[in-house]
Amino acid sequence: MRKPIKSNVAWIGKVDWELNKFHGNEYSTHKGSSYNSYLIEEEKTVLIDTVWAPFAKEFVANLQQEIDLKKIDYVIANHAEIDHSGALPELMRLIPDTPIICTANGVESLKGHHHQDWNFKVVKTGDTLDLGNGKQLIFVEAPMLHWPDSMFEYLTGDNILFSNDAFGQHYASEHLFNDLVDQEELLTECIKYYANILTPFSRLVTKKIEQFLSLKLPLDMICTSHGVIWRENPAQIVEKYMEWANDYHENQISIIYDTMWNATRIMAEQIAEGIAAADPEVTVKQFNTAGKDKNDIITEVFKSKAVLVGSPTIGKGILTSIAGIMEEIKGLNFKKKKAAAFGSYGWSGESVKVLSGLLKEAGFSLLNDGLRILWKPDKQAQEQCFTFGQQCVDDFRSES
Repeated sequence: MRKPIKSNVAWIGKVDWELNKFHGNEYSTHKGSSYNSYLIEEEKTVLIDTVWAPFAKEFVANLQQEIDLKKIDYVIANHAEIDHSGALPELMRLIPDTPIICTANGVESLKGHHHQDWNFKVVKTGDTLDLGNGKQLIFVEAPMLHWPDSMFEYLTGDNILFSNDAFGQHYASEHLFNDLVDQEELLTECIKYYANILTPFSRLVTKKIEQFLSLKLPLDMICTSHGVIWRENPAQIVEKYMEWANDYHENQISIIYDTMWNATRIMAEQIAEGIAAADPEVTVKQFNTAGKDKNDIITEVFKSKAVLVGSPTIGKGILTSIAGIMEEIKGLNFKKKKAAAFGSYGWSGESVKVLSGLLKEAGFSLLNDGLRILWKPDKQAQEQCFTFGQQCVDDFRSES
């Protein structure tokens, strides 16, 4: 269970190879995940976070094999979400008087989840905990990264930042450190994690990183709550976060759509060809929302400078897979991205107007009024779609 990290710091978490959904069914975890808990043993012994509730008994049993639980002087709860605090009830049943260090919001969240009045010790930014041997933990509140109760701490002497959900990724590996895993896989999971979870808080991400950098503390390692630990050039993920938080986009246009009898699919394909003809340098990606993973699609939206969204009209509205992903996209509050709508129809044809309204509500700047095609596109209509793709490129250039 115990995996040494540095001097008297060890990982004692749980790697979850079987996990494929997270936050209920809201987030796909193709590569599993881990629930990272850390044990610091100086003159004072500190446990940082626990694991997800289904593994609570296993976690506590394993922890008892590593250390006498009564020797734990403090438990730190960086975040009350159940993947971090799930084993607290099982643990605190055995050491009920041990102080739990958290933020003021953390007390409220932990009580709300677990309905226990434990021995809470509230800290705020700048507070410290003396561990002995010349080492301290410095606490840093990180509200809305990504919950109001979120908190980091920095371990002096070992120069480790325990960053909670920031800089993490849902990624199961037999290796503990970033330099030992597939770098392409790692980056893929990192940007997906940021795009789907942290995007709404980008301005706060920038402020919190700038606040930490202003302290000019040496940084040897970032210990996250999920995935691998950053020990080789840990600043690289900090730099990526600064880049992603700055209204990130690549030279990419994504087309997302759903279709009933393939008319809207044909439109999407012809629009894509028109975009590619107008700008051979741009990356064009297409996704049918009914069959593709929504979190992977959202990651591509995050990477895109423009998004074209299509649906046929059904019941004076749009197909449910498009409606669902548009609701998620609205909540993520993307900035400085452009968009347009398209769709086929048989008699009333409201989908393009509905989609345009949803895109505006989600904060996108509309390139045009969208494109409606009656019934299945014939050759002339397909040419119209091709031209629409070209025009979207021209509209983007003229607005940029």
